Amino acid sequence: MYRFEVATEALIDAGRHADRHGWVPATSGNFSARLDDGTIAITVSGAHKGRLQREHIMRLDGDGRPVDARRPSAETLLHLQLYRRDAGIGCVLHTHSVDATVLSRVAGENLLIEGMEVLKAFPGIDTHLTRVRLPVFGNDQDMERLAGVVAARLDEGMDVPAYLIAGHGLYAWGNSVEAALRHVEALEFLFRCELETRRIRA
Repeated sequence: MYRFEVATEALIDAGRHADRHGWVPATSGNFSARLDDGTIAITVSGAHKGRLQREHIMRLDGDGRPVDARRPSAETLLHLQLYRRDAGIGCVLHTHSVDATVLSRVAGENLLIEGMEVLKAFPGIDTHLTRVRLPVFGNDQDMERLAGVVAARLDEGMDVPAYLIAGHGLYAWGNSVEAALRHVEALEFLFRCELETRRIRA
């Protein structure tokens, strides 16, 4: 995994990349990375992801408690849940693009995507002749309750390393910051294609 300094720079770069593409408007979203000592680096609450500085990345201990007086995102529990479930996850990125938010409101319990070459950006998929199911969860300000609902669906298995929260945005992860960012980028392309296809067919 990462040393804190390396994770900090990687998350700053990811924030700038996401901001350039319009995936994290205002102060939305939250990014994290697993550190090699078992702690977690995560963006502080209220920081604009396109303008992240070193002081905007804080550390959580192995139980998810801040190691200093700064406040992490209110959605920290959703990050921790993923790290605890899978030791191979090295990064979690939560974004708020227009396409992801709109699709999350109209997709129902799952967003189905099929027949797209870019699906091969995800682990275990080696052909466009694939249909994937992206879970969509209802939004909830009670993070413990939402985490419980997410956990139950994760137990059923995931087609891709991501899920949507309705009217809210995307959670995507990977074994590194680079991999998680690649998954976000692939999904954003697929979301745009899905919206355009629905518009043409309407």
